[in-house]
Amino acid sequence: MLKVVAFGGGRGLSASLRALTRLDIDLTAVVTVADDGGSSGVIRAARPVLPPGDLRKALVATADPARAEAVALFSHRFGGQDFLTGHPVGNIVLTSLLERHDDPVVALDAAARIVGSRARILPMSCTPLDIEADLVDDSGSRTILGQHDVAVADGNVKDVRLLPSDAAACPETLQAVADADWHVFGPGSWYTSVIPHLLLPDLREAIGASRARRIVVLNLSEEKETDGLTLSGHLDTLRRYAEGVRFHYVVSGDARTLVDPGSLNSAAQSLEAELVAADLAADGVTHDVAALAAVLGNLLIDDRSGEVGG
Repeated sequence: MLKVVAFGGGRGLSASLRALTRLDIDLTAVVTVADDGGSSGVIRAARPVLPPGDLRKALVATADPARAEAVALFSHRFGGQDFLTGHPVGNIVLTSLLERHDDPVVALDAAARIVGSRARILPMSCTPLDIEADLVDDSGSRTILGQHDVAVADGNVKDVRLLPSDAAACPETLQAVADADWHVFGPGSWYTSVIPHLLLPDLREAIGASRARRIVVLNLSEEKETDGLTLSGHLDTLRRYAEGVRFHYVVSGDARTLVDPGSLNSAAQSLEAELVAADLAADGVTHDVAALAAVLGNLLIDDRSGEVGG
C-alpha cells in the first residue's frame, strides 16, 4: 500500500485529508504546532502543551464516518460568556491527553482511537513553536511574532522563520517522511501552515533526502497573509524555502489557471514540476473534496511517469 504524508495545518490540511482518506493508501498527517490564536492560544499560554486546534482538525477530517457522535463531540464549541467560551471540546480532550502522556505522539494516537482516525496524526515537532515574520508596507518594515498576528497583519511577508530556530522534529515524523512514497503539501495558509514544515532544519533535510515524489496543492483564493501574491508567487516563495527539495506536480484548481496556465506553468517548471490544472472549486474558496480526491488519486495511484526520486 502506498504511504502518503500530508503536510499542513488548519482548514487547508483538513481539505487535503478529507480527499486523501477516500483513497486506498497508508496516510499520515504532519501538523504544524505554532498556532497561538483562539482556543489554542489560550490553552498554550496557560499550559505547556502543544496547541491542540490544528491537531483536532486533522483528527476530525480523518475520522471514521461511523464515529459521527465522537466527531460531533470533538467539534462542539462552547458558547456563553464564561471560561469555556470559544473552546471546542476536542481541544480540551486533547489537552487532557497531552498532559496525561509525556509523549505527545502517544497522546495523539489515543485521540485517534477515539474518533477512529483513518490516518496517523503527527506533530511536526514535539514542542510548541512560534512563527516570526518580517513584513513590509508603505510605512516601512517591522517584525511580527506569533502565528495569528502574522496571519492577519497588514503588509507583505518578506521572510518567515520558526522559533526556536533549532527545534527538532518528532522522531516518528522523520521516520514517516523517510518511509513515504509521496509527500503532499497544501492547500493552506502559505506562510503559517505550509512553509513552516520547510523551516524546521531536520524536517526539511528529511524531506529532501526522502525518495518520495511530491505534490503541491495551491489555494483557490488569497488570504490576508498572501495579499497580492500571485499563484506563481506562491511557488516562487516555496522554492525559496525548499532548498534541496524536489517537487514533481503542482495542482491548481483556480479557474484562472484553466484559462491562462502560462505563468503558473513556468513557475511549476522552475520547481522541476508538472502543472496539473483542474476544476476543483466547490465555491470560491473551498476545494471540492471528491474532485480533489480524483486528481490526487490519478497522481498517487496511477502515476508511472518515472522512478521515485528526491
